[in-house]
Amino acid sequence: MDPSVRNIKSEKIDVERKIFMFDLKENDRGRFLRITEDVRGRRDTIIVPAPGLEEFRRALDSIIAASREAGPLPASSFPS
Repeated sequence: MDPSVRNIKSEKIDVERKIFMFDLKENDRGRFLRITEDVRGRRDTIIVPAPGLEEFRRALDSIIAASREAGPLPASSFPS
């Protein structure tokens, strides 16, 4: 682990067969959110710089609202 990176807050959620890790971190270049998806040992990560977190949240809130408005999906429609 890089000693110049400070971990501020971490959260983990399990959704179906996926694990999502949310890590708010800070280094000498600034604060950022690292979101990691772990699917059976394969990891993909995105980084959101702190100045973009509110815009990221607004976009996610909009997607959540659209999903609710679209109604429930049949169980067979969920991706693996």
